[in-house]
Amino acid sequence: MSRFDPYQHLGIRPNPDGTFTRLSNFPNTEANRAVIPGLPTVSKDVTINDETKVWARIFLPAKLPSNDNTVARLPILMYFHGGGFIFYSAANVLTHQACSALSSEIPAVVISVDHRLAPEHKLPAQYEDAVDTILWVKKQVLDPNGEQWVRDYGDFARCYLGGRGSGGNIAFHAALRALNNDIKPLKINGIFLNQPMFGGKQRLPSELKYATDQVIPLPVLDLLWEFALPKGTDRDHRFCNPTEDVPYMSKVSSIIRRCLVIGFSIDPMFDRIQALVGTLVKYGVQVEAQFDEQGFRDVDLVDFRRSQALLNIIQEFII
Repeated sequence: MSRFDPYQHLGIRPNPDGTFTRLSNFPNTEANRAVIPGLPTVSKDVTINDETKVWARIFLPAKLPSNDNTVARLPILMYFHGGGFIFYSAANVLTHQACSALSSEIPAVVISVDHRLAPEHKLPAQYEDAVDTILWVKKQVLDPNGEQWVRDYGDFARCYLGGRGSGGNIAFHAALRALNNDIKPLKINGIFLNQPMFGGKQRLPSELKYATDQVIPLPVLDLLWEFALPKGTDRDHRFCNPTEDVPYMSKVSSIIRRCLVIGFSIDPMFDRIQALVGTLVKYGVQVEAQFDEQGFRDVDLVDFRRSQALLNIIQEFII
């Protein structure tokens, strides 16, 4: 009988009420509004929703590109961090570094969303936070007194949603939920999903082959979904397994024109990612799939600059 403890693997202690205590303290960093020599971006924190206390960190290149002596408008990238729905924040040092690299290298206005975490807030709370962010960006664009970095430097006709792991899952579902809202004049040009987190009740070959994966073994994945999914649902719910929900997936081409999917072959979720790609193509989405043997793994847990190849892929996608 296996003695593997997914709680210990995650560094959490279960509580009697079904929640847990996070035992690890992940280092955070403050935003830097002023230009600091050696740092490629400036950043500031803004409130997205007073009621839910959701906020975001906005990144802007320290040196703005210009066109004929006029500051060029930059694509707007709404970014959702990884962490299995239960960990991290937009202030996390590594999330901050990743978003700073994206902002300076693309270049882009990057809005890193500090969404609510499970199990205190189960899905679809994170998707609601993402849609609130989209609507917040719309408000800044339309308001003459809106947030200056978004209003004056962002190109609202070139908006993108993206994230890694659970953040990729959030980006995908947020795009579909945006269909239920009037987001004009914003235009979502595409989404990028870096090793997105999806699942299902039936085990796929990659899940069985890499069930004892050192980073995220199958019992840990199952536990994360137990924490994140609404009570009374299972891993075949569309939040976890959207490819099985035909009416839901049939809407994707109405909002998602282009999609960049990044994965690697020794990920337990690799077959899930491949299934998603096939379904997106089936419904008319222009998909660019980038699969790597190992090199892109956990890239959100290290500085994007340590994987220049991945950064280049995302840079080429965001046009």
